[in-house]
Amino acid sequence: MRLLWKIDDDNSGFISVKELDVALKTVGLNLPGYQIRELVAKYDSGAKDGKLDMKEFEQLYIQEKYARDMGTHYKKNVTTRTGLNTLGGTSYASSEGTTHSVKQGEQIAFAEWINRHLKDDPDCKNLLPLGEDGVDLYKKVGDGILLCKLINHSVPDTIDERTINKTNLSVYRKHENLTLAVNSAGAIGCSVVNIGPEDLAEGKPHLVLGLLWQIIRIGLLSDINLAHHPGLVNLLQEGETIEDLIKLSPEQILLRWDSEAYTYLLHQIAPAGSGVDLTPLQVGDKTQRAEAMLVEADKIGCRSFVGPHDVVSGNQKLNLAFVANLFNTYPALDKPAVDVEYEPVEESREEKTYRNWMNSLGVTPYVHYLYNDLCDGLVIFQLYDHIEKGMVDWSRVKRKFDKMKVNFQKVENCNYAVELGPQVKVVKVKLVGIAGKDIFDGNSVLTLGLVWQLMRAYTLAILRKLTGSDKPIQDVQIIEWANSKLKGGDKISGFNDPALNDGVIIIKVIDAIKPGIVNWENVNMEAKDYDERLANARYAIGLARKIGAGVYALPEDIVEVKNKMLLTVFACLMTRDFSGRNLTQGLVGDENSH
Repeated sequence: MRLLWKIDDDNSGFISVKELDVALKTVGLNLPGYQIRELVAKYDSGAKDGKLDMKEFEQLYIQEKYARDMGTHYKKNVTTRTGLNTLGGTSYASSEGTTHSVKQGEQIAFAEWINRHLKDDPDCKNLLPLGEDGVDLYKKVGDGILLCKLINHSVPDTIDERTINKTNLSVYRKHENLTLAVNSAGAIGCSVVNIGPEDLAEGKPHLVLGLLWQIIRIGLLSDINLAHHPGLVNLLQEGETIEDLIKLSPEQILLRWDSEAYTYLLHQIAPAGSGVDLTPLQVGDKTQRAEAMLVEADKIGCRSFVGPHDVVSGNQKLNLAFVANLFNTYPALDKPAVDVEYEPVEESREEKTYRNWMNSLGVTPYVHYLYNDLCDGLVIFQLYDHIEKGMVDWSRVKRKFDKMKVNFQKVENCNYAVELGPQVKVVKVKLVGIAGKDIFDGNSVLTLGLVWQLMRAYTLAILRKLTGSDKPIQDVQIIEWANSKLKGGDKISGFNDPALNDGVIIIKVIDAIKPGIVNWENVNMEAKDYDERLANARYAIGLARKIGAGVYALPEDIVEVKNKMLLTVFACLMTRDFSGRNLTQGLVGDENSH
């Protein structure tokens, strides 16, 4: 800015109309004379003598430079992000004719994010870039490739690349990709209730955007925790402990971290020499100020998700994504003080599997931290409702808590949750030694014991319904079904059979359910070491999801022969088999009937 004052040729301390013309051309604003006179009149707030003092000129420079130059560069975003489209069309589970509002800002933001992060993927070169308005998004997700790739970007290695159909994309092979994407999205914790491959193939905007947001959000928030950012201990407030911080959701953490306005925040976290400054604070108009702030964000590669109107209007989704991206790129947290003792605990595979299963069912609130988010019983009641509709007497459930009785009421809920266990008809939920207080206190062993039984009951409830059985499904029946699918000498004795550890038997069962789905060149029939077996297991999990089995287990569970998780794998495969068969054939029917 100091160089600009050299244009004050007569050293009067003021900028005349003539001098202003030269000054504006210097900074790239070439305006006709009448507009220059209008600017002088607009910003001459003092003597009204047709001249600007240095403060007035600085205000003019900041506002007009950003509004006319850089703001024009993003004009399309500024104008289109305010739009709101009302679109017809619904998922198959809802009533046709229902209308759904789709915000164009989200459409544009998600398209930009996909363009930025998948642009170098060779499998996406024929699909990208998406248009700036994002309208072609709905068509281009139709073959499932973009969705599968985005899932792997958010949670790496969720989908085995070998299971994605990338060539000869017939309608049938596209449907397989979309089925793989939906089941994999559920496995990472997206709510996929009432979202099917057909909905995505048709490009139903509200469902496409809803699923995209969940996938992107999971990726943005996955590492915002104490384990990945020890410096978060600096956000502890007076009287709080590390345990209190662990219980915070990523959104709550970001609210503490983002304690300043965006402009201050950017200036604080930006690397030295990036050129990020505080000049947007001097822009009066809110929308122009937001645009100026985004220009600063662009200097450090973080102009993502939001446009000026999204900032001003407070679009919750897009502002959360913007801040989360800032945090992931430049957390700018000091190392914790040496006298702070804590041991960050990574989420176990078992905990992650259960949490993702719950979230895929659309429970509210979203489960971030298993033990804290189950302590009031409300999520557990929703799980019971999914297992057996109507078994929960909601009149006994406290949904809103009295501040004076909150702990007591939460324990009451948990006591009722424990009471319901033995009443599950599909399979007995054994809760011996578990009290409501254990769930409220977040006892990890007992809570996991309850959740595992609920997940097993949910899986068997679906299977029981498909088989038409009037009795609970037993483990031995699932084993018998699996063996009926296997040929030759391949048999399993149970879900802890060591023969399961290379994934080959599971792949053979999948091939029997859907002949031709397996590319046997991808299967190592002589897998010996852990990595070779893991590669087979990844392929098996991907194939299971691709044929429509909602598998939540992880490849490591197969290699390590985790019998509980293997039970769910085979139960899900059996469910998939029976969903495509004539159910009158009985529990274990003719293996060639599918």
